Formats: sequence, C-alpha cells, structure tokens
Amino acid sequence: MRVKELSLLCIAFFLVSCCMGKPETAILPEAYVDAAQRSTHTNNWAVLVDASRFWFNYRHVANVLSIYRSVKRLGIPDSQIILMIADDMACNARNPRPGQVYNNANQHINVYGDDVEVDYRGYEVTVENFVRLLTGRTQNGTARSKKLLSDAGSNVLIYLTGHGGDGFLKFQDSEEITSQELADGIQQMWEKKRYNELFFMVDTCQAASLYEKFTSPNVLAVASSLVGEDSLSHHVDPSIGVYMIDRYTYYALEFLEKVQPFSKRTIGEFLQVCPKRVCISTVGVRKDLYQRDPHKVPITDFFGAIRPTRVSTERINVTLANEEDFCLDAEVDAAESVRKKDFKVIIESQFPIEFFK
Repeated sequence: MRVKELSLLCIAFFLVSCCMGKPETAILPEAYVDAAQRSTHTNNWAVLVDASRFWFNYRHVANVLSIYRSVKRLGIPDSQIILMIADDMACNARNPRPGQVYNNANQHINVYGDDVEVDYRGYEVTVENFVRLLTGRTQNGTARSKKLLSDAGSNVLIYLTGHGGDGFLKFQDSEEITSQELADGIQQMWEKKRYNELFFMVDTCQAASLYEKFTSPNVLAVASSLVGEDSLSHHVDPSIGVYMIDRYTYYALEFLEKVQPFSKRTIGEFLQVCPKRVCISTVGVRKDLYQRDPHKVPITDFFGAIRPTRVSTERINVTLANEEDFCLDAEVDAAESVRKKDFKVIIESQFPIEFFK
C-alpha cells in the first residue's frame, strides 16, 4: 500500500512540475529584472573619525566636524552617524572661544554647534573600537547609539582624518591601523551584508595607500594624497596659533555647502573638488571596485538621506474598507469636511505589476 501511495504521489508531483515548469527555468520580465538589479539602496550611514590628539591637531577635529555638519544638514540623522573624536578641542584650555570650533580664520561657521553628538570621545577612539564598529562585533553593553546598524541596503560613508604614512593611519599618537586591517574590516562588512555601497574618504598624508588593498565589491574611494605625498593644511588662525583645516577637506566642504537636499550634483563632480593647483597634493581615486558611473550617482546617495516621496492630499484607503467608512462626520465644520462625491480612494501598488504587462 505504501509503495502504491508513493508512486501516485510521484506521478502527481511530476504532472504538477510539468504544468508549472521548473523553478530554475522560470523567466521574469526583463524590465522587472533590470529594475531589481539597479539599486537596493534603502538607507544611509556615516562613520566619521578624527584619530588625532593634542591642540596642534586642531585642524583634524575641524575636518571631521565639517563633514559631520554637511551630512547632517543633508538629511542623515544623528542616529545614523557615528562620530569619533580623539580630542575635545571645543573644551580645550587653550581655546579662546570655549565650546566652539571653526574651520576658517574668518569664523564663518562654528562646526561644533549646539547639537553635536559625539559617540566615541577621547581614549574611546581606538583601532579596536573602530574595527569592532565596522564589523558589528561591539562588546556587550555597548549603547545602541555607538553601533553601526547598517544592512544590505545601506550606503555607508567612511571618513578618516589624522596623521598617516605609507599603509597606516595613527590613532591617538600611540597605535596604528594598517591598510590590510582596513581591507579586512570592509571585507567582513561585505560578507555580513552590512553595506550596499561604500564610499571611503580619507584626508591624511599618503592617504591613497590606505585603499590599495581593498578587494570588496561596490567600494568607491578617494584620498587627499598619493603614496609619497603629504596632505597639507590650508591656513592658520593667528588668534589660536594653529592651522584651522586641511586643504582637501576645506575644498570638499566648500563644494558640499552649495549642495541642497534635492541637488543634481554628482559624486563624479565631488571627486574633482580639489585639483593639484589648489590642493598641492594629488588627489587619488579608486573606482575599479565600483559598478556605477560616479557621474551618474547623486551626491546625496552618500552624503544625504533623500528618498523619492509621493505627497498626496487625498485620503488613502489602505484597509480596503468601504468608502463610506472614510467620510467625515456631518458635525465637522463644513470648511474642513470632504464631500463624498469628491472623495477619491487611492490604492498604492504593492507589487510592480507594470513590468508584467
């Protein structure tokens, strides 16, 4: 009996398979497949790191706070920005303007502001904490605000500034992170599906050496100087006796300050913000791991958090209830009431059926 039942089951399964076709040979409409492969970008994160201590490195704090100001202004919330600052210049005893950090001698922009949220401060800024942050291996008890909670739909901006050399970046003037460690950390991010696309930006001496060992897909990188070159500061403020900002970040900020949330400026334009005649060092770019043309990628894909939005002033029926259920009560003021004959029910499509027509 069991053999007979098994045979009948196999025959039934064969007939169903013939009617439905094999799953692996099923063909979706080409337009649908192309649209699905174009982008899986759903959210933005930023990891901004100043790895230097001491008052004479004031400019590195100004660097990272300048980028922080830009990404926050363009829509990335503090909950999705991880800010690491190795020294607190705003509260330094040498600062003649307590609680303030400027990136130019004219004091146009206080980049510290009133609402800066520093996630890792002082001696918390270590190579270990940075690598743990990237790879999602934070220690037990780490606050949620100190975690990079990105996913496979996240576009992640990583910005590093400090003192570096050929293949390394110094942290706290006492330890180093190497280009190999950076490459391994980003590879783990890719394997764990912690990013969709990643923009790596570094402003330090011999900065291009830090991205040489990258092999992970969907990574675009820019560096303020090539191997063997120094990355130079921009100008000094005589009132505090130190340099205010580095050249590359100065011109990057000058570009970003002109970008609005719905700007059409592209990453390709951003990669050209500091030619050698103004930067003095040669800006390095690595895009062989990146699939898209940077000149077709909106700058807000990394420096903002803009999503296509459909604004409707109509009532939307999302429960498929009767239209009468949505009519306003007769006692409501006539000026605010909606006449039933003018009422429109809009059902938002939950599946791209247009590709199957």
